Amino acid sequence: MLEELRIRDLGVITDAALPLGPGLSVVTGETGAGKTMVVTAVGLLLGARSDAGAVRSGAKSASAEAVLKLDPQHHAVERTREAGGEAEEYDGVAELLLARTVSADGRSRAYVGGRTAPVGVLAELGESLVVVHGQTDQIRLKGAAAQRHALDRFAGPSLAKPLGEYQELYKHWKSIQSELETLRNEARERLREAESLDAALTEIDEIDPQPGEDEALKAEAVKLANVEELRIAAASAHESLIAEEFGESGDATSLVDAAKRTLEQVADHDEALGAAAARLAEVGFLLNDIAAELSSYQAALDTEGPERLSEIEERRAALAKLIRKYAPSIDEVLEWAAVARIRLDELQDDSTRIESLDAEVAASEEKLRKLAAAMTKARQKAAKDLSSRVSAELKALAMADAALVIELEDSGSLGPWGTDEIAFLLRPHSGAPARPLGKGASGGELSRVMLAIEVVLAAVDPVPTFVFDEVDAGVGGRAAVEIGRRLAMLARHVQVLVVTHLPQVAAFADQHIRVIKTSVRGADGKTTSGFTSSDVQLLSEEERVKELARMLAGQEDSESAQAHAQELLDDAKLLPQQA
Repeated sequence: MLEELRIRDLGVITDAALPLGPGLSVVTGETGAGKTMVVTAVGLLLGARSDAGAVRSGAKSASAEAVLKLDPQHHAVERTREAGGEAEEYDGVAELLLARTVSADGRSRAYVGGRTAPVGVLAELGESLVVVHGQTDQIRLKGAAAQRHALDRFAGPSLAKPLGEYQELYKHWKSIQSELETLRNEARERLREAESLDAALTEIDEIDPQPGEDEALKAEAVKLANVEELRIAAASAHESLIAEEFGESGDATSLVDAAKRTLEQVADHDEALGAAAARLAEVGFLLNDIAAELSSYQAALDTEGPERLSEIEERRAALAKLIRKYAPSIDEVLEWAAVARIRLDELQDDSTRIESLDAEVAASEEKLRKLAAAMTKARQKAAKDLSSRVSAELKALAMADAALVIELEDSGSLGPWGTDEIAFLLRPHSGAPARPLGKGASGGELSRVMLAIEVVLAAVDPVPTFVFDEVDAGVGGRAAVEIGRRLAMLARHVQVLVVTHLPQVAAFADQHIRVIKTSVRGADGKTTSGFTSSDVQLLSEEERVKELARMLAGQEDSESAQAHAQELLDDAKLLPQQA
């Protein structure tokens, strides 16, 4: 709810703070005192279009600030953080600060949670925080979507269940429709893609590459291209290890064997030399193993000739062709082929898939239409009930012949919310045509219509704060009392702020705020060139009696007027309980 509203240099208001609370708050004051600036300030905080003409004469800019207390899980708190702002939390309550400034040259800036933000963010937040019903076009239920939402919420569980099933099935239906359309529209392209993939996979299968084969063949080709050099090196190394002819220096195995025998002769005298002899024996075994391996290597080289090299180069050429076409390496070619096979299976299954989707789309549509029919039935029942209740409220609000008409028309096409087109219309009197809300009614009448609707909807479709301006325009007497009572009824569910000039309405307030107009005088005590300013005051019970007396008779000190005012306050305490 709105905890405080501060206004500076807006219209005739220089600097005022409105302390607000739960329940019903009323704003009163003399004509021209600046009561409407309260609604203007709220509108600015909701993202309404700024007007440089609203800046107080002589001021550089005007500003409006609001402190709101919300549930920490409220959408507005999350959206504020997304916009870069912060909402302070304490004792399980989030405190959100909204602000708007308008300069004398018309430029406007918005602030959300202490950070600058686009004005559109204020408008987005305002939709879930505050509803204004006034002399402008700020009507919560003026749009078809808002009217449908209100009726659906009013319908309750009887609509919620089929609507939930419908929306879940509707998403699936749209998805398979899109897939079917894609398959049909891209049939030729998909056929060409299938033919291309089939040819590619046939080519790959004919060559039948193996994982890592390109690298293995490359290594083998390098080996065969240098076979003579490799043979000489292997033979030379083998000769150094085990010489076929004894030379003066001897081969490695002979020298190691000689050293071992020398040490073994004295091993009994020193264990260290015995250990060295054992290690030389191991070296001898290792040298013999290496010599045997080199001998086998030489024999293998003799069997691999130019024919094998030719085969390898031919195979490498075939693999290189695949690499040029499909991927940088044979392993990646194989990966590409695996994915391509899956895609080819999908493409080759198009005809079967189209038939299956056709049947599924038809079956889903049939079920959707049955659910839509059930939704229409629930809406028709709710529309009749809502229309009856609102029309009854209008009779008590000095609109005895007016009626709310809710029309449901079958669009014939399935949409996210069914097939119904919903319109809230107002019939101002018997015999008159019903017209859309906002057309054919004065601002005050429209405010009363919206008050009637909001009173009925308050328990099922609440918004935290409602603001009404001139809701009592053109009425008085008993009708004014009924307006006050219904505002108090609405305030049981939500916070309500009302700008009023009727004492019968003001008497129902939980908080009474008075806008006081003062004239600025010069040193000579005479009024200057018409310059006025306004201040705001939260009234005590005694001050309320005087303000109501002023509103009743224009004489706040009149004992009879004060007695009448006290009577209004006493009656107001009882009337809401009778609703």
